[in-house]
Amino acid sequence: MAQHSTHSGLLAARRQFFSAGERPTGLVPNVILESWQRCAALGLAARHHPEVEPLGPSALHELQDRYDSLRRLCRPELEALHASARAAGAIAILTGPDGLVLDAVGHAAFLDKAARVSLRPGVPWSEGATGTNAIGTALVERRAVEVRGGEHYFEPHRILSCSAAPILDPFGRLAGVLDLSGEASVHHVHALGMVQLAVAQIEHRLIDEVRADRELLRLHSDPALLGTSLEGVLMFEGHRLVAANRYALALLGLDWSELGRRRYDELFSGAMPKPGTDATVRDHFGNELHARRQGRPAARGIGVPPPSPPSRFVPTRAPQPVLDADLDAQLARAVRVLNADIPVLLQGETGTGKEVFARELHRRSARGDKPFVAINCAALPESLIESELFGYAPGAFTGARREGSSGLLREADGGVLFLDELGDMPLALQSRLLRVLQEREVTALGSSRATPIDFALIAASHHDLAQAVEAQAFRADLYYRIAQSCIRLPPLRERADLGGLVGDIWNSLGAPSAGLFLGDDARDALASCAWPGNFRQLVGVLRTLIALADPGTTIGRDMLPTPVLGAPKAQPSAAASAPATTGVAPLADIACDAMRKALSETGGNTSEAARRLGVSRSTLYRRLRSSG
Repeated sequence: MAQHSTHSGLLAARRQFFSAGERPTGLVPNVILESWQRCAALGLAARHHPEVEPLGPSALHELQDRYDSLRRLCRPELEALHASARAAGAIAILTGPDGLVLDAVGHAAFLDKAARVSLRPGVPWSEGATGTNAIGTALVERRAVEVRGGEHYFEPHRILSCSAAPILDPFGRLAGVLDLSGEASVHHVHALGMVQLAVAQIEHRLIDEVRADRELLRLHSDPALLGTSLEGVLMFEGHRLVAANRYALALLGLDWSELGRRRYDELFSGAMPKPGTDATVRDHFGNELHARRQGRPAARGIGVPPPSPPSRFVPTRAPQPVLDADLDAQLARAVRVLNADIPVLLQGETGTGKEVFARELHRRSARGDKPFVAINCAALPESLIESELFGYAPGAFTGARREGSSGLLREADGGVLFLDELGDMPLALQSRLLRVLQEREVTALGSSRATPIDFALIAASHHDLAQAVEAQAFRADLYYRIAQSCIRLPPLRERADLGGLVGDIWNSLGAPSAGLFLGDDARDALASCAWPGNFRQLVGVLRTLIALADPGTTIGRDMLPTPVLGAPKAQPSAAASAPATTGVAPLADIACDAMRKALSETGGNTSEAARRLGVSRSTLYRRLRSSG
């Protein structure tokens, strides 16, 4: 592709093309010129504003719901792009596969300016609707594209400099587009590279979204890049290639049309590596590649027949992690922290999903294909904690196994250790754990030999460990060692999106596939409950409803268990809501007044109001909803 146009060259190119009807060869990149020609063939008038009509609020909400899974998947990268480009005043944009903008986050001042040229949610940015632009042209070209200033087809878009890359699913289908747009007067040197890297990370996670029971082969010429978003990934079903990412296709010189047609032995010489192993393979060109094979996630033993289909649907699988935008962003940051070998501490009430969060953190981390060892420190008898954690030598104590035990800490070697309810670990053992974390070696009971170990640590507790330190119920030195990055998982009663959350969990349990539906009245009733047991209680109730319902049933409010309906969310007491007698306004009223003032001063612009208040937009939305 040619270099981007100089200012004088671009002016000359626009005169030749739009005024003289000539082809300005060499003055603009070929990808821009070809796009101009497509737009001209559609009869688009370059000097006018494009005739686009944004979706109304209801239609936009329906559109965003339809692409909810894509939005959730891309949210960490969208936020990270915004954070990286904040200083340049840019905005990050996600569109669907048709170019309709789903989300736009970024600099408040530029968001307002972008809105004036319709660069906002609910507006189509395909070439046919909005002329030459990075989003629409990337959709046509199926590759990353930059469109700067006057390279845009429509003259009003000259204020923009845009970099976009299409998101392709593992079957080669367009899933959406990620875009970074800013002022044309500011040169965004690394914008396209940043977008491409973000898309690589999204596509890498998309593989796991569609994996089902298929086998994966991860490839790269550099073994250090296996397990990263830059690796090639091939997906096999019965040794037939059924899906891949673009890095793998480039490594092997293939294109998307060969999915479903090629077998492993046509692509590589020799047998496929054994599941769970790293190996060296040679492709059909004779090139040596490093490979890592992952077997089927839930394969049955040879000769074991599949279970007979039940007459009534029973939700046997656990629900997938359901994270709002705030928690998903925290998860993305936690992945970076864990990959840097920094412990992560999860705090939250019982049932808020600490282990689910930890497993998702492990899955997304660089150690995702290594062991995840979960230990509930509250469930182990105090007399056995030491031997279970650290292992023991043969004959270390009466009743010990003859061959000894390696211990759970050594089982986590290379992977992730999850210490649940760490606050319940006896003080005497806390000092031994601290030593292991500092020295990175473990000594079994009855042995004098230390064994080096390497694991990333995630700790969790429903106790407030900082308060436990003050009460001398938890070692301060251990707390400061594990609490370098803390994440609080909110209880369900604090989730402003509880109605949508109920629906998401219902879907993740597989109920719609069995023809079971949750009525609006039932969902609203469930969303109004206190849920003292949090996710654990809610999931249990939903699983029970699914197990008892006949196919084709729509669950109504009258079908909900009475104990659940009898536990509404706690309402503020009269004493709590009354003005303070000291003459000082309650904190909630002060916060409410500050929000009203910020919204009034910004003319209702929530992004600018949030910036002035020093909170995120999602926090402001949540506070606004809770205050009515």
